Amino acid sequence: MWQSIVCTGHSNKGATRTPGRCFLFLRHGEAIYRLWSILSITRSGNSANSLLAQAARPGKKSGGRKQQTMTAAPSTLRSFIVIPARLESTRLPRKLLLRETGKSVLQHTYEAAQRARRPSGVQVAADDEAILREVRQFGGEAVLTRRDCVSGTDRVAELAARLDDVDIVVNVQADEPEISAEAIDRVIELLEDNLSAMMSTIAAPIRSRAQLEDPACVKVVFNREGRALYFSRSAIPHVAADSESLDLQLAADRPLFHQHIGLYAYRRDFLLRLARLPRSPLERAENLEQLRVLELGETILVGSIREATCGIDTPEDYQAFVARRLAG
Repeated sequence: MWQSIVCTGHSNKGATRTPGRCFLFLRHGEAIYRLWSILSITRSGNSANSLLAQAARPGKKSGGRKQQTMTAAPSTLRSFIVIPARLESTRLPRKLLLRETGKSVLQHTYEAAQRARRPSGVQVAADDEAILREVRQFGGEAVLTRRDCVSGTDRVAELAARLDDVDIVVNVQADEPEISAEAIDRVIELLEDNLSAMMSTIAAPIRSRAQLEDPACVKVVFNREGRALYFSRSAIPHVAADSESLDLQLAADRPLFHQHIGLYAYRRDFLLRLARLPRSPLERAENLEQLRVLELGETILVGSIREATCGIDTPEDYQAFVARRLAG
């Protein structure tokens, strides 16, 4: 990876210089990015990090969205949450509209997403008018997308194409009503701090053999720098020893096994490119979209949290969620 800054067109006038053009060139893998910004540089001069931050954040139009009241922390990049919401589901029909707690699952997820501090707002990418009505009923923002989107990522990308002023798009799954604001802020921070990474996600330790062996629990391994090496429905890494050794590893203070949490942040331009690409061989084999990114040779950063949140996939999942909410 290499990067350089070239600034031109400055002239001294008293205590300041007139605005000039600054070009940032960043290469990672096969991608070359050219970002442009108009800078006003004082006599004391800007640091390289300041130039990078301003060059990476060109001024853009708002895209017609109303301003939301989320309290965003200072950031060099604009981030935004998209919640892809599909009405029909196989194991728990119309689960996003269930409301035994007094609020729908979708409203719980939306409000949880709003508690994140770094994003500038939240929108639901809906596939049905019923989802659209539900979001508007509780005062949220939603956009109707195509019904034939193959995946949630495709639905997020369709809405992201309209977000011209956004640098980072966060994909929060609609059936995650207990998603933590800290996890959302973390995936954004990972991309803010590492310009070479195109995507980030979250993982939590696995502590039980049943969870490790469950193919519905996606596992991830990553290196010391938090870069994902592989995602799988199988138990990874494989422990080449007896069952007692496996139990010791599951209980270790420094976890060896991690569950992947389906929360993603993407650089917007990369997400739009990713959605246009065909499914990759490993992606088809494991039925995991994130493997397409690794097969492209791109970096996925993995942040760690102590415990995984519980998504709503089955009637049992929903009843457990209702019990937790009613218990306070």
